[in-house]
Amino acid sequence: MPEIMLEDSDFKKFSRYVHDMCGINLHGGKKELVKARLGKIFRERDFKSLKDYYTHVINDKSGYELIRLLDSISTNLTYFFREPRHFEFLSKIAIPEIMNNKAHLRDNTLRFWSAGCSSGEEAYSIAIALNEAIGNTDKWQIKILATDLSTKVLAIAKTGVYEKEKVKNIPYDLRRSYFQKGYNKFSGYFRIKEKVKKNISFQRVNFMEDFHFAEPFDVIFCRNVMIYFDNSTREILIEKIYKHLIKGGHLFIGHAESLTWIKHHLKYIQPSIYKKV
Repeated sequence: MPEIMLEDSDFKKFSRYVHDMCGINLHGGKKELVKARLGKIFRERDFKSLKDYYTHVINDKSGYELIRLLDSISTNLTYFFREPRHFEFLSKIAIPEIMNNKAHLRDNTLRFWSAGCSSGEEAYSIAIALNEAIGNTDKWQIKILATDLSTKVLAIAKTGVYEKEKVKNIPYDLRRSYFQKGYNKFSGYFRIKEKVKKNISFQRVNFMEDFHFAEPFDVIFCRNVMIYFDNSTREILIEKIYKHLIKGGHLFIGHAESLTWIKHHLKYIQPSIYKKV
């Protein structure tokens, strides 16, 4: 099949639509990426032109075509215990502080949100860190919400099954405690144990839509997501996150990200860690 031609006018139309729908900022440097991803869709489908495809997407009332487009454009790179200093801070400072505050309030529920969870490694890492930090979790009701824009990666996350390459850097003791090794047809794979999975729920969330969470979170991980947004979109997202964080709760963002150039009400704790005071 001949290579698709992505004119600047077509690229601007798709970029504007994607930004309006989910906040992702596809600037000029992303044109070749968009061209390659759209080319893959064209090879799988029977559209005569980009104009036909664009018309089809914006007129699809089911939302399926938009999800498919966003799944194609989204880049999902993650691994277990990514940015280890975050998990060290979580285990040694944030979790003990939360537990102490909850004890005074006689509240035994711990609520966490992995926002932009990709294929689930971050959410499972949070669950493992909680188990390790608390020890006996029977006295606590742990709720971890893991969300992403992409239905494709959420489907992977829900299985909790990963190739051995994905878990090779996890210390042996943790692998043994929290993963089941696959055998026979599952040789070369590891599955998260049920004691970890049971505390996690997965849900598709678009950051540009209103959040409808029943209760605020003690900790929110929203890492390496805002690098795809412009400052005005970042500001909107951080304000929404702030509203859904308890007083004293922590927000973790990616080490490559910063809130320096946007207005917000969070207190800076250390690079990429903020607190609602």
